[in-house]
Amino acid sequence: MSLPYTTSQDKTPFFLMAGSCAIESKDLAYEIAERIKQITDSMGIPFIFKGSYRKANRTKIDSFTGIGDILALEILKEVGAHFQVPTVTDIHESSEAAMAAPYVDVLQIPAFLCRQTDLLAAAAQTGRAVNIKKGQFMSGASMKFAIEKVKHENPEVLVYLTDRGNSFGYGDLVVDFRNLPEMAAFQVPVIMDCTHSLQRPNQGSGVTGGQPALIETIAKAAIAVGADGLFIETHPNPSIAKSDGANMLPLDQLEGLLEKLMKIREAIL
Repeated sequence: MSLPYTTSQDKTPFFLMAGSCAIESKDLAYEIAERIKQITDSMGIPFIFKGSYRKANRTKIDSFTGIGDILALEILKEVGAHFQVPTVTDIHESSEAAMAAPYVDVLQIPAFLCRQTDLLAAAAQTGRAVNIKKGQFMSGASMKFAIEKVKHENPEVLVYLTDRGNSFGYGDLVVDFRNLPEMAAFQVPVIMDCTHSLQRPNQGSGVTGGQPALIETIAKAAIAVGADGLFIETHPNPSIAKSDGANMLPLDQLEGLLEKLMKIREAIL
């Protein structure tokens, strides 16, 4: 399965990384992947299925972290094979790169870890594509060093850069859309994370909040600015999702959103 490689100059649709925050079960992963595949196939949008096999960065000790690493990774691999789509998952430590690589097509570096040299090098060594999320504390321009670390280890690796907002005080994020053209200048595909960029972290409850009503706003602006891809976490019922439900898009709203975004994409090309 080929991975989308598009830049804002290409006369092609944007691509979509989408799925639930975490792999909760095989049935749920199949339900989400099947619906997104139906929608993206009908619109000609390249699709990469996303699911975290483990959530290592949680505030509270009793937060959901996963159903078991290998079980979740096997579900990701099965989803990719069944629906013939590429897959992406997060890794958190260098040792996880070699473990996760046989199961997925893209290894994702979480935003908090985008400066971790050993982690970037380990991901590059697998030969898998690497999606690096821009740290909430970093500018788009500074992400060139993360690319350099990956390319130094393996010049052939496909690198994606994903913006997910910047810290705004202790408990909020703000999106600076200047980051997208700054990162695009490095000649790599640039993605906007439309759901995590609306998080409200560091809440006193120990559970991250969010503003999902603004997902459409962020997505529209990102496409207008020239994002090559969008990252959207979605769930049939975000209120019962085991991770990050506060900022996920209800699955039944995805098709209507993508229809609007395709019109914007067509207008700017």
